[in-house]
Amino acid sequence: MTTVEQLERSVWPDPGSGASILVARCAQLRRKPLAEFTVEDLRIMLGQEIGVPALLPLAVQLLLRDPFAEGDYYPGDLLSNVLRLPDPAWSSLRAERKRLASALAELVAGPPFSDPDLRPRDPNRLLRDAILRFLAR
Repeated sequence: MTTVEQLERSVWPDPGSGASILVARCAQLRRKPLAEFTVEDLRIMLGQEIGVPALLPLAVQLLLRDPFAEGDYYPGDLLSNVLRLPDPAWSSLRAERKRLASALAELVAGPPFSDPDLRPRDPNRLLRDAILRFLAR
């Protein structure tokens, strides 16, 4: 079973007992088989920009089926982290980016995103705005 560590050919040292929960979790996830990754695992790692070449294609496949796939925080939290990735993350995934952009363009045109009365701090408005920025890049 393939892991991020195996794909990157880089083993991180044990973070030790003084490491933050996030650092320890990321080190653990680098050793977890990709086939066993959950939405939350993808959200964490992509949010920290760790293992992006291996994990982004998995996230895109999941998001094409369910754009509101939810980790531990809120519907669409994985999408939110994927949309924040810098453009170089997509350099070898142009076809996947195009497919995701097409699906998101359709999504943002309908409810709940099409509501003109979305308030500035409304989660749907924040996600809609992130999608629009992604589409504009």
